[in-house]
Amino acid sequence: MKAQKDKKLPDFDIPEIIIETPQNREFGDYSTNIAMQIAKLINVNPHKIAGILVDYLRKDFIVEPLPPGFINFRIEKEELLKNLKEIIEKGPKYGSKRDKRTVIIDYSAPNIAKPFGIGHLRSTIIGQALYNIYSFLGWKCIGDSHIGDWGTQFGKLIVAIKKWGKDNLTIEDLEKLYVRFHNESTPELEDEARKWFKKLEEGDSEAKRVWKSCVDISKKEFNRVYNLLNVKIDYTLGESFYEDKMQVVINDAKNISKKSQGALIVELDNIPLMLIKSDGTTTYETRDLATCKYRLDKWNPDLVIYEVGADQRLHFRKVFKVAEMLGYKGKAQYKHVAHGLIRWKDRKFSTRKGDTIKLKDVLDEAINKAKEINKETAEIIGIGAVKYNDLSRQPEKDIVFDLDRMISLNGNSGPYIQYTAVRCKSILKKNNTHRIRKIDLNEEEEMLLRDLSRFPEMVQSAADRFSPNVICNYIYELCRNFNSFYEKHSVLTGDKIGFRIAITKAVEQIIINSLTLLGIEVPEKM
Repeated sequence: MKAQKDKKLPDFDIPEIIIETPQNREFGDYSTNIAMQIAKLINVNPHKIAGILVDYLRKDFIVEPLPPGFINFRIEKEELLKNLKEIIEKGPKYGSKRDKRTVIIDYSAPNIAKPFGIGHLRSTIIGQALYNIYSFLGWKCIGDSHIGDWGTQFGKLIVAIKKWGKDNLTIEDLEKLYVRFHNESTPELEDEARKWFKKLEEGDSEAKRVWKSCVDISKKEFNRVYNLLNVKIDYTLGESFYEDKMQVVINDAKNISKKSQGALIVELDNIPLMLIKSDGTTTYETRDLATCKYRLDKWNPDLVIYEVGADQRLHFRKVFKVAEMLGYKGKAQYKHVAHGLIRWKDRKFSTRKGDTIKLKDVLDEAINKAKEINKETAEIIGIGAVKYNDLSRQPEKDIVFDLDRMISLNGNSGPYIQYTAVRCKSILKKNNTHRIRKIDLNEEEEMLLRDLSRFPEMVQSAADRFSPNVICNYIYELCRNFNSFYEKHSVLTGDKIGFRIAITKAVEQIIINSLTLLGIEVPEKM
């Protein structure tokens, strides 16, 4: 589009306008460098352009130009007071939206026959947080745990169970058998495992019986952990669900696939996607393509999010490309939210070597540690600590396993955020009568009102960036500012009681709204 004609400037195409939130509060609530972008196009001093643009914008904001060409915006105090009233009136719905779009979120997806390890914590709680965020923004959300309940590893497990198993196996027994298979593996055992998986694919009744017992034992374990984490997933359509849907994929790929050393592949820039192995069995990639087709046909999504580890980047690049070639993507944007690993300082966890940490052990330790704060609410505090420790990091970053840090109850932690909410609750139990009126604001009050006004955009930013840590950073800053305000000013005495009660109610509400999106509860006391 063309800029509005102005005697002071020549015509120019308006570039994309990006609005940012300055880290330094002295520079306002929002800022843009659009004047500098325009200056490059028409060779005019950017500060002069900023001054001209400010004249147009002064009706709605407090706007000021700042050298060399920034434009800073401040929300009027009257608007801040209106926003305060809106938070209290709307409560848990403040910041929510309505949207007609559909998002599928593929998350958690633990592997059958293994205890729920710490390594699957990230996918589970990041995925659930994204589900909560998009639901809050009005999207129709479909959560699917694409569990690993099919594949060549089940041939190995069947062999191990038949050779060394016993009656009434537990999830721990299954893991030990899997480790034993790899410790005692021989070419003969590997060949036997491949044969058993082929039998499983062909519907052999004995293979199916052993496989189903592994699935049932594992799902019981998963549900126990999900209940503890307060995670609820709509569907658990594992790889086995697509067993009878892969032939359609193979047929559809007839014109883009070829034989290579006995396998059926799709060549992608010299990196093949394998549809069928040389022994005739299907692959993880085939099942993921069948998943894409099924989701398109059933839900016709606008967005599909795969919350899966960063080590799967190449896999998803291939799957997304072939899905597009086959027409399986429809109108949807596909996004791989590639989280980093939870790992030892010098190595990855390895189930095959028995070198893992069970999530249950970490949660139990966190709950025991939280008893030092409050025995009655230790579970809410301890699990909140573990969740917040993870969600406050950027998803793509690795986390070095550090139990002490993970369950820390100090500093930028879940318990600190929970404690601030409980502090607000305690104040409001003494006096819950608020009054919002135009008064002179001190520095701490004004800062809190500006913090509170940013909640809706922080939620939207977390969705746009697929990063729940945006919300963590926001509420940590809000809590720090509220606690600073509380230490400097009395809420329950003086001539501002009603107004400060209103601020306290709004801060409590925004903390609760934020923690709810993160899947973290607020205890009644600490």
